[in-house]
Amino acid sequence: MPTLLSQLFVRTLREDPVDAEVVSHRLLVRAGYIRRQAPGIFAWLPLGLKVRRKIETVIREEMERAGAQEVHFPALLPREPYEATGRWEEYGDGIFRLKDRKGADYLLAPTHEEVFTLLVKDLYSSYKDLPLSIYQIQDKYRDEARPRAGLLRGREFSMKDAYSFDYTDAGLDASYQAQRDAYERIFTRLGLEYEIVQADAGAMGGSRSEEFLHPTPIGEDTFVRSAGGYAANVEAYITTAPPALPIEGLAPAVVHDTPDTPTIATLVDIANQNHPRPDGREWTAADTLKNVVLALTHVDGSRELVIVAVPGDRDVDMKRAEAAFAPAEVEPATTEDFEKQPLLVKGYIGPWSPTGAVLGAESATEIRYLLDPRIVDGTEWITGANADGKHVFGLVAGRDFVGDGTVEVADVRAGDPAPDGSGPVELLRGMEIGHVFQLGRKYAESLGLKVLDENGKLVTVTMGSYGIGVTRILAAIAETTADDRGLLWPAEVAPFDVHVVATGRDAAAFELAASVAGELEASGRDVLYDDRPKVSPGVKFGDAELLGVPTIVIVGRGAADGLVELWDRRTNERTEVPATELLARLS
Repeated sequence: MPTLLSQLFVRTLREDPVDAEVVSHRLLVRAGYIRRQAPGIFAWLPLGLKVRRKIETVIREEMERAGAQEVHFPALLPREPYEATGRWEEYGDGIFRLKDRKGADYLLAPTHEEVFTLLVKDLYSSYKDLPLSIYQIQDKYRDEARPRAGLLRGREFSMKDAYSFDYTDAGLDASYQAQRDAYERIFTRLGLEYEIVQADAGAMGGSRSEEFLHPTPIGEDTFVRSAGGYAANVEAYITTAPPALPIEGLAPAVVHDTPDTPTIATLVDIANQNHPRPDGREWTAADTLKNVVLALTHVDGSRELVIVAVPGDRDVDMKRAEAAFAPAEVEPATTEDFEKQPLLVKGYIGPWSPTGAVLGAESATEIRYLLDPRIVDGTEWITGANADGKHVFGLVAGRDFVGDGTVEVADVRAGDPAPDGSGPVELLRGMEIGHVFQLGRKYAESLGLKVLDENGKLVTVTMGSYGIGVTRILAAIAETTADDRGLLWPAEVAPFDVHVVATGRDAAAFELAASVAGELEASGRDVLYDDRPKVSPGVKFGDAELLGVPTIVIVGRGAADGLVELWDRRTNERTEVPATELLARLS
């Protein structure tokens, strides 16, 4: 039986919701697929659920093809497993915590590695049980500070998370590849363009990590790509360090007065004006060393200041800094932080002073000083002299100062070299739609997941984790395929195969439309029939465009002659055909 639009639980809107920022958010609400309940939280209406379930069907089919079996965990979970792996604290304010009536701690799961691991530990004890891949499609909860863009960044979202269990590294490689291949098939079937990029594992831990990014201007991720095939999230980009330079014979460093130069631009100006280079070349920002003070808040609540040194023509990328210092939270040092460290002279911080002490005094040396990989031995810099209105010129790395290590926090720019030598990179925006990790033995060790190997020896299981954002994919498809008239779903996920529209006041049109809808349904197609009486053709056509079913059959003026109009929303072409030939044309 066709679905009658007059009885479908849906109300379309003519105006965009005021809080909607992106196309998918606007259209999914206007077309009656979702309704906002709270910031980042949405109710799903029948049309939205139909599309969501079709996406889930594609995922389930490809998971089964990859050898994964489906399970289902609760979203409400106890504290203890997450405390055992340290993530109860690591997640900080990013998760929803609650207590039951007895005072026991629980959380709304942001991800399920721990309980998957414990389930396998409970049931399996031998290498003969492995390899194993299991997955679920389940709602997740994260306390986003700024939920936005509808389904693209919400507090409740649906995710497919799969986990593989092997007892050898070779087994993990095979399981990882099987999931990776399945993801490529899933996104291809869903018609989503994707780029596989190297990624930072973040709080998940583990070794190999790759993201599936959907290139889009509204994406929150930036990634780099070279013509030679290198691709990485900016957080995972590795700077190519230049070779060290000889130090012997370099002139000693000199401190100059540089009043009113708290910025790199003012420093370069006064350097060229008052202290020109001996070789005649002008100073540039790339000759300066920028020292940025960051504040880290660790999971135990302690606060630590670190100073990161980057070339003056670069800025600190806070997303790269968050990845570099994870799981600590990172922010620029505050005025209060500087007040507690009076030896840090804001605007004139440097790694050298006339006394030779790093950061100018013994008390300041307790602050870690980390270098950009480009700051190699033998490179010369202009930088702060740790005194108001003074900078040091000709400061040599490896001779006059050393760091406590290197750190990848500087921004990545178009034209930077790919670390694999495959050429310069370009920068693009993307939306994460999938992520695959080789977790290794981190969670198995924390939770004691071991099996007996062929020799009867207990070995720790190695794991992989593989996530796909189901509701995010739905929004991404809507975002990619919509046009200026409404949603326009690919046939694989459209809520209906055919949308039949009866127009006019002639009873013959409605009789033929009902007959056509019934025949289409009998042929195995899922049909939406707009049977609403006393609704103008313009309103019906507007709703048909908004709802996004790609194939529309209009029954109206030609009904008396047995003619219908076949409307292809993808090309906007309309073709008049005899109703008796409609099935053949659609086939």
